[in-house]
Amino acid sequence: MDALFLSTGTVAVAEIGDKTQLLALLLAARFRKPWPIVAGILVATLLNHALAAWLGALAADWLRPDVLRWVVAGSFLAVALWTLKPDTLDDDDAALPARGAFIATTLAFFVAEVGDKTQVATVLLAANYEPLWSVVAGTTVGMLLANVPVVALGSRFSDRLPLKAARYAAAALFLGLALWVAIRGMGT
Repeated sequence: MDALFLSTGTVAVAEIGDKTQLLALLLAARFRKPWPIVAGILVATLLNHALAAWLGALAADWLRPDVLRWVVAGSFLAVALWTLKPDTLDDDDAALPARGAFIATTLAFFVAEVGDKTQVATVLLAANYEPLWSVVAGTTVGMLLANVPVVALGSRFSDRLPLKAARYAAAALFLGLALWVAIRGMGT
């Protein structure tokens, strides 16, 4: 049970103010369907953190930090560019299907978690604690504890949120993260 509780607490605290909380808010404001978004967060986190825990337990030595930094920097840059791409649905008042919210959330959260501090925490926890299911369950519960309230609030107050400004802010955040990781990766 130590692994479960430690994993839950670690990820819940690490997730506060993280980019995936901003992502949860944006998805909630855009789709206005909290349950499919929560389900997408659950599925993406389970898949991402299960993979991270497995890698942490089997191959903690494999990961060369310099290579990982460049992969993460490239991923952040790709997400920043993708975020800047205008959403053709921004001006459309039609409700989006719940399936679209679930798929968008699952894919976005999975990608956003790659190289994220909560994924790194999962790798480290899995390298030090057993059983793996306990680490994955704990990190997943931690993600949900941090993001479900954001989804609920984002869905409720979505009419008041400036989505275009939020899209630019998210792109700037991801670009800043890409630059930070790239510079840090060059050792300067």
